[in-house]
Amino acid sequence: QVRLQESGGGSVQSGGSLRLSCEDSLPSFSSRTMAWFRQAPGKEREGVATIDGDGNTMTASSVKGRFTISRDNARKTHYLQMSNLKPEDTAIYYCAARNYFFTTLALSPSAYIYWGQGTQVTVSS
Repeated sequence: QVRLQESGGGSVQSGGSLRLSCEDSLPSFSSRTMAWFRQAPGKEREGVATIDGDGNTMTASSVKGRFTISRDNARKTHYLQMSNLKPEDTAIYYCAARNYFFTTLALSPSAYIYWGQGTQVTVSS
């Protein structure tokens, strides 16, 4: 049963933009803390941005000012708007959700129990 499904990945040139979407079929979506992670080849999974049910956000310093996380509770979807992309942003991007009992913002992969299958983002110089 697919609970999180990413879309929107692709290939862009440096300086370009992409918007990733994550459709969620989890119950109690509006109260869940959601996040985006990424993993480049040979590197550990890295937290990119997270958003709680009240719309509070936290963004990794490596993407702050370039990436924005948002959510649409009516559509049960959260988004990652990526601008001014750089080659080092190349990775597989995953969306994730916390257990709804835990609402604090977190960028550690261990805090999340539901994961999408990932979508590839490739940025060329």
